[in-house]
Order: sequence, then structure tokens, then C-alpha cells
Amino acid sequence: MPQNAPQRILYVEDDDDIREIAQLALELVGGFTVLLCASGEQAIAEAADFAPDLILLDVMMPGMDGPSTLSALRQIPEFAHTPVAFMTAKIQPQEIAAYKAMGAIDVIAKPFDPIQLPEQIRVIWQLGCQPV
Repeated sequence: MPQNAPQRILYVEDDDDIREIAQLALELVGGFTVLLCASGEQAIAEAADFAPDLILLDVMMPGMDGPSTLSALRQIPEFAHTPVAFMTAKIQPQEIAAYKAMGAIDVIAKPFDPIQLPEQIRVIWQLGCQPV
């Protein structure tokens, strides 16, 4: 049976300031254990050792963007079914539908409210853990 909330979150974001704000919000406000990665390549290299319950991916990053990172993670057996949410300013309905078609359970709009972010994560987790 799934937990009520994820414990370990992998957050992939190329912007240093956004990474820092999200880390503070997720760890101090949310009580989560967080691994920060500045690129998709770093996430691929470090994800297995961290074993995240949930992965948050920025969509637009240099090099390996969020969708490419998701695709690469899905090729690793232990991440084939790990819940993933994208974090992006690109939140038009057709864009959100495309992210969900890629396998994301939801999309968090940027800029995000740091105080609300942990609760958004919990709600998304509940969505992703619903029986199919």
C-alpha cells in the first residue's frame, strides 16, 4: 500500500535560485528528504543511489530537458513507474495534456508558492497513487 506522502523527492532544476527555494520549502516546510540535481544528466547518474519516491522535473533545461530526462529515467527499470510531476511556466491546457501523455501525474505551475509547494506535492502524490 502506498504511503500517504512521498518521503524522498528528486528535484531536477537548472536554475540555482529556484532549486534553493524549492529545497527550503520541501525540506523545512514539508519535511521531505530532497536530492537536488542541476541537470537531467546528473539526475540519471544519481537517481538510483537516492531511490526517490517522487521525481519533480523542470521542463526547460539546457542539454537534456525534462521530457528527455523522463524518457531516460523510464528506461531504468527501478524508475519505470516512479511518479513524476513537471514544474514549468508552460501550463496551457494542451501543454499539460502533453506532459501527462508523457507519463507525468501532474504539472506544478511556476512560479510556485514555496509555502504551498509541500501541500501541492501531497495532493499530486494522492492523485498518482489512486488505483487504476
